[in-house]
Amino acid sequence: MVRLPPYFALRALEAAARHRSYSAAAKELTVTHGAVSQQIRRLEAELGARLFRRRGNGMIPTPEAARLAERIAAAQAVLQEAIQEFASSAAGDPLVVSIDPQLGVRWLPPRLPRLMADPAGANLDLRFEERMADFITDGVDVGLRYGRGQPAGVESALLFREQLFPVCSPSLAGREAIRTPQDLLAAPLLRHTHRPWRLWFSGFGLREPPPSGPELADSLMIIEAAVQGLGVALARSSLVQHDLETGRLVRLLPEAIENDFAFYVAWRADNPKLARIHALRDWLVAEIGARPGAGEADGF
Repeated sequence: MVRLPPYFALRALEAAARHRSYSAAAKELTVTHGAVSQQIRRLEAELGARLFRRRGNGMIPTPEAARLAERIAAAQAVLQEAIQEFASSAAGDPLVVSIDPQLGVRWLPPRLPRLMADPAGANLDLRFEERMADFITDGVDVGLRYGRGQPAGVESALLFREQLFPVCSPSLAGREAIRTPQDLLAAPLLRHTHRPWRLWFSGFGLREPPPSGPELADSLMIIEAAVQGLGVALARSSLVQHDLETGRLVRLLPEAIENDFAFYVAWRADNPKLARIHALRDWLVAEIGARPGAGEADGF
């Protein structure tokens, strides 16, 4: 069986035969005249036959080269049709989105009506999961990730950063006289396993008080404990917006510190649903930029 020449060389032959010009073929293929000429020479050497003859300013394919060019054009049409069918099939499949549960429970619900009314929200499969879903083995197209820095090995865009600040129930706020960061040293503090109060106090040159009371590993449990008046929580801005707006929680101080974790939207660059992924990414970025309190400066 004869070995197939490189695909680009065959494309150069087809374009040059159709245009009867190396220069026009080069322009179509967005390469130089020399690159097309080089590919034709390599083909001639590999096939052992002359492919073009110069006539004035034109390059005329030999009868054999003209027939080969027609077959190449037909093969390209078959490939194009196959790619189009594949893309159309991919476009009809759900766009699978893996979402950090805390983002899905607190941030996404009030925005879902706007997303569903936008073309970017068509045919979505939303999955709330703690683990970092794999883009290859789990069939996930888009990930809304929470982490320190851009996700590795994939394309990504920053959605927003968070601020951390103390909140508590209105009843507890009425009992505690908290007007400065230092006043929190004597307040009942709810403690998070992965977000210690040390982050807050060190930002104001203060030493964290000794631990007291239970320690919780879930941010939503911390928030609910604060709502029940059990203590002061160091809250993530993206998770307490609704509670602050409805009065379930109050913000004790205007001061805030920036969280070293942020939310990102991530995807694989070779995903056949790339156009839909970009549409969803653009919607998310625009949504965050368009809504008051949704950006980095306002702490969500």
